[in-house]
Amino acid sequence: MRQNAARGLEPKRSNKIRTAKFISARGITSKTEISVSLKLSMPTTLQNVKALVEEGIVEETGEYESTGGRKAKALSICGDAGYAVGVDITNNHITMVIVNAKKEIMASERVRCVYENCTQYYDFLVRAVSDFIEKQGVELTKIAGIGFSLPGIVDKEQSLLLRSHTLKVQNVSFRSVGNALGYPCDIENDANSAAYAELGTAAVSGDAAEDEETNAVYLSLSNTVGGSICFGGQLYSGDNFKSGEFGHMVIEKNGRQCYCGKRGCMDAYCSALVLQENTDRSLECFFDGVRKKEPEILKVWDRYLDDLATAVTNLRMIFDCRIVLGGYVGGYLEEFMHELSRKVMQYNNFDVDTSYLRTGKYKLNAAAYGAALKFIESIFDNI
Repeated sequence: MRQNAARGLEPKRSNKIRTAKFISARGITSKTEISVSLKLSMPTTLQNVKALVEEGIVEETGEYESTGGRKAKALSICGDAGYAVGVDITNNHITMVIVNAKKEIMASERVRCVYENCTQYYDFLVRAVSDFIEKQGVELTKIAGIGFSLPGIVDKEQSLLLRSHTLKVQNVSFRSVGNALGYPCDIENDANSAAYAELGTAAVSGDAAEDEETNAVYLSLSNTVGGSICFGGQLYSGDNFKSGEFGHMVIEKNGRQCYCGKRGCMDAYCSALVLQENTDRSLECFFDGVRKKEPEILKVWDRYLDDLATAVTNLRMIFDCRIVLGGYVGGYLEEFMHELSRKVMQYNNFDVDTSYLRTGKYKLNAAAYGAALKFIESIFDNI
């Protein structure tokens, strides 16, 4: 009898988790929408919502406009139902964000710290993250975990950074960092992390909201060029977990030397370093020069946009879906999209406009935010 009762409870808990995840994916929804979309009876839906409200997971946030009868209650996730922290590690900075259960960034901090594979660096990293969490004043038991975004190839199961050209290391374990922090920890490639943020949490959970990209390509334009591919609300990792290495697609035969040993790679033409090397290695200074119309800077910028337009067109021809431009350069591109779009249309005779192309929303916080999102999703697995 006990065994049968336990089996009877499992579908009930499963439906409650599905309900919570649906509300999370939609942002704001109603009981009717939950019932119809999840194919649950209204009594079951009412029971699930009541339980989630009592547990502090869901709250009523107002009412929908009346369509003739009683106004439907608007439901959303409670912000304080849980939290997650995201940490993005680059050559010269540590970027940290804390995200609440509504997937809102509550606070962020960027600390300048040159990466070194040494005890002192990791000790500083642990202190910086611990201090950042403490400053937020949240209930520590509600922190679901900490996600780390790393520039390179990672083995998530072993918490191992297998290889990073940017950081110039290989086979670096982050397990001791996680143990020192005292929270569940996870590592992810930086381009994938940013894609989670920019393409929507469909890329994490498979539950796409109406405004999320179920098919999209993310192009990261940082000190190296990388990216991610999202199909049907899931990131495509490839047979060997190396998909999205757009930086090593050749866009000019026998062109510039790339760090990988080949010539003509997109990375040699579209990385942030191409622009930084023309100033004091500061993108802000470079774009100030563009705005001031400094002749030498404009010459470099025009060539960069032309090469980026070639890269974007190739990706559009291959994937035929939305393209999101992110990374360091992506954070500056919004004010220059008209120029880029004009160049893209010179190469693309198959589209009537560039409405499929947009810049990222989260700029320098994208990878850290994306690294946190997986742990936000895990909050609902444990209710």
